[in-house]
Amino acid sequence: MSAPFAKLPNWAEYGLIPLVNLAVAFLVAGLVVLFVGESPWRAASLMVTGAFGSGEGLGYTLFYATNFIFAGLAVAVAFHTGLFNIGVEGQAYVGGIGVAIACLTFDQTMPWYVVFLLSIVGSAAFGALWALIPAWLQAYRGSHIVITTIMFNYIASSLMLWMLINVFKPLGSMAPQSRTFGPGGELPKLDWLLAIFGLDNRNSPFNLSFLLALLAAFLVWVLIWRTRRGYEMRTLGFSAGATRYAGISEPRTIVMTMLISGGLAGLLAINSIMGDQHRIQQDFVAGAGFVGIAVALMGRSHPVGIILAAVLFGMLYQGGAEIAFEMPNISRDMIVVIQGLVILFAGALEHLFRPAITTSFVRLRTRRVTTNSASGI
Repeated sequence: MSAPFAKLPNWAEYGLIPLVNLAVAFLVAGLVVLFVGESPWRAASLMVTGAFGSGEGLGYTLFYATNFIFAGLAVAVAFHTGLFNIGVEGQAYVGGIGVAIACLTFDQTMPWYVVFLLSIVGSAAFGALWALIPAWLQAYRGSHIVITTIMFNYIASSLMLWMLINVFKPLGSMAPQSRTFGPGGELPKLDWLLAIFGLDNRNSPFNLSFLLALLAAFLVWVLIWRTRRGYEMRTLGFSAGATRYAGISEPRTIVMTMLISGGLAGLLAINSIMGDQHRIQQDFVAGAGFVGIAVALMGRSHPVGIILAAVLFGMLYQGGAEIAFEMPNISRDMIVVIQGLVILFAGALEHLFRPAITTSFVRLRTRRVTTNSASGI
């Protein structure tokens, strides 16, 4: 087997390569900052302190990371079956309809934990149903999942706007948004969690849905690596021919995978709607579905890697806002460029440094074998 395709140790596959890609991304970003006349070291310091230097900053970082965990898990589940679900953004929008129905119906009469459970069921069900149509078209009509899910993003955006104007908007209101939820539609903040580490959450919207995201990550790990269904999904992702040879139903596996992926995407809506805005309004997903693609790629489609990558992108969002405030020459658009560089090297150029790293490992392994042979070991 040639060196570029030789198998790497797990610590290099899941740790070294992502770190190298990340380091190069930040190096290029530093050159961009230097080009506009600012200090890369000061920018990096502001980003880290803005994201982790206070309880409020950490709260915002983890709030953003919550959305990215759900989105990354949704993309990763599809990846394991060889599917590229680019419709997480739209599935999260439609999942928000399930959250809004639960909150607007029961927020005045039921406690928050009952409404929370209803929102989990509603958001997952609506997100899964929105993923069902592209899944059925892929499984039974041969339509490409990438094309159909992209198209459904635009349909979901239009559907959400129609629902806001014609269903959720109160009479006499001009803004395309629902009324503010009552106490039953608001998730408690996780002040106590940060207080354990002596941090004050203050005004950040860091809330209970973060724990739901961690639970979802654990359940995805159990599904993919500890169940028969997960084995079937991974088999299909590895080889469609092997799937048919083993008697596994390919259409059923595709539909099941997309239902799970869409359900995870729908859960994303809870964090923004119940945990922060306490109403449903347009653009509450704010691009998190597309960031989930980079999170899944950087996290190697493993729940632990996805959590770490989600925190990284949460740092970029929160720390980037701090940089834009403290360094006037670096606009918010420049922060988007920095985020884009991380996505570029973590996603599109993921394998850029793999051949060189793999060649180095092969040479070290060959040298070690030669040395041991010469010494008679």
